[in-house]
Amino acid sequence: MNNTYLIPANTKNGKLILGMFEPFDLILFGVGVCLTLLLVTILPMESIYVTIVILLPALITGFLVIPVPNYHNMLNVIGEMIDFLSNQRNYKWKGWCVNYGKAKK
Repeated sequence: MNNTYLIPANTKNGKLILGMFEPFDLILFGVGVCLTLLLVTILPMESIYVTIVILLPALITGFLVIPVPNYHNMLNVIGEMIDFLSNQRNYKWKGWCVNYGKAKK
């Protein structure tokens, strides 16, 4: 192999439950589904608006744990967006024209 080492693309999938979920993801989704089931038993579903409100916990938590390419899930994507937008970005230029604008001696 000419002293080369290839890392398989799915190395992290072996550490995940069903190859997609971390324990926190399943706990979060389970809480959302349990809350939805509790609301179904307590509240009367007389209109479409009440039905949507009752289903919201399961829908929101399901959206947060859905897998996304290049990230783990939507919860991770939203966290990265908040981190990117809330932190100060200071980029130092070290390109090929870094000396432009300086006087030559």
